[in-house]
Amino acid sequence: MKSLDEVTVLAEQAHAGQTDKIGVAYIEHVKSVAAGLAPFGDELVMAGLLHDVVEDTPWTAAGLLSAGVGERVVEIVEAVTNRPGMTYEAKIRTIVADPQATLVKIADNAHNSRSDRAAQLDKAKRERLAAKYRAARAVLWPAASRADIVAIVGIVNPELLGELDDHHPESAVPADFPVEAR
Repeated sequence: MKSLDEVTVLAEQAHAGQTDKIGVAYIEHVKSVAAGLAPFGDELVMAGLLHDVVEDTPWTAAGLLSAGVGERVVEIVEAVTNRPGMTYEAKIRTIVADPQATLVKIADNAHNSRSDRAAQLDKAKRERLAAKYRAARAVLWPAASRADIVAIVGIVNPELLGELDDHHPESAVPADFPVEAR
């Protein structure tokens, strides 16, 4: 099985030359997500590093397994990967069935929700994404323990901690999870 250092190199190579919505090297996003997962061990850190590899690069789940990435890491990556024909809301509802995938998506959502990053987007996109990520938190956060959310968000995006009481303790998935928040 690949070590954390080897998975880091794999992620760096896979995302080489890619930039995010604000023009920052994409690897910075996955490393930030992975950093938020450090309290949970190497397996989740690896999943954080690879969480967008299947979705945004030529890598496949089978290719990751063949390259020596652990089976559970690949399962988590697959759980958070967009699937053709699946809405964002359905994806989030599916993710919460897997506690470890939920933690990866919480870290991803927290990084995507950073106000310093959002401030660089045009107003319409910033508002659309903020609504999308807020709606996702309403489903993700009740599926995780308060302590786990604090551990992740405290590293990745501490300003979100003010929302914690809005979504915790556990509650049902909101019936009005917005379809238009894709």
